[in-house]
Amino acid sequence: MRHQGHVTLPIAREALELLDVDEAGLERIDRELLRAIVERFDGGPSACPRSRSRLGEEPDTVEDVYEPYLLQLGFIQRTPRGRVITRLGRAHIGAPAAEEPPASALF
Repeated sequence: MRHQGHVTLPIAREALELLDVDEAGLERIDRELLRAIVERFDGGPSACPRSRSRLGEEPDTVEDVYEPYLLQLGFIQRTPRGRVITRLGRAHIGAPAAEEPPASALF
């Protein structure tokens, strides 16, 4: 409405900014889910559906609506123990990289 139906790249970016959609297409709730995995679960795994519902969404909604896109982007991974945030996911939200265990701890 602001631009009388004319859409340009700057106008599209303005609209996405108003909707709080970032350059990767993530909405606020997507970013909150990534932050929750880092802050509440030290990067994961997060297997508890109740933990995902703390975002104000039903656990099924998180699993069916938000997680597929995050999986597709490679921002999270599903493991047998739950969801973990990836290096790409951490970078997207500006979280520090996960600490690698010392080599001596692997043997």
